[in-house]
Amino acid sequence: MKWMMLLLLLAVGAASAACPDYFNVEQRELNSTQRHNLCQLTEGKVVLVVNTASYCGYRGQFADLERLYQSYKDKGLIVLGFPSNDFWQESADEGKTASVCRRDYGVTFPMFNRIAVRGSDASPIYRGLAAAAGGDAPGWNFHKYLIGRDGRLLGSYGANQEPGEEPLLGELKQALER
Repeated sequence: MKWMMLLLLLAVGAASAACPDYFNVEQRELNSTQRHNLCQLTEGKVVLVVNTASYCGYRGQFADLERLYQSYKDKGLIVLGFPSNDFWQESADEGKTASVCRRDYGVTFPMFNRIAVRGSDASPIYRGLAAAAGGDAPGWNFHKYLIGRDGRLLGSYGANQEPGEEPLLGELKQALER
């Protein structure tokens, strides 16, 4: 009986260790009142976190991110989009942001309310990601962080990194195989 209790405690500890502290938050869906605990949403998945901006020259990556999501979601990928106005290219109107993402680019992956991604007012999510990446905070919109099923950061990629191209794609595929 004692060994069963010990195994249960170890399993619970391992499961909670897979969720980084910065994901242990609730986040509101874009243009909605629905909230999600990011630990529960990402549990056991490979996660690609992206700071987005509806009026950025890189906004075409919305379609690329959606294709990536559709191609690999059944294998355990989840893409999380976080609109940000840190680079002055996002609307204050969540309805407009949602329209650009969903209507213009067909985004179905989870998009959340607008947050800060750099500086002293960065959200805990992005403070944690930057710390895990050795201080590599987003330098522009569409910065990508790849997180493994075990909750560890696997890579940090700037805006020029296309979602469906190397090296991100290869590292994503490797992470999905683990």
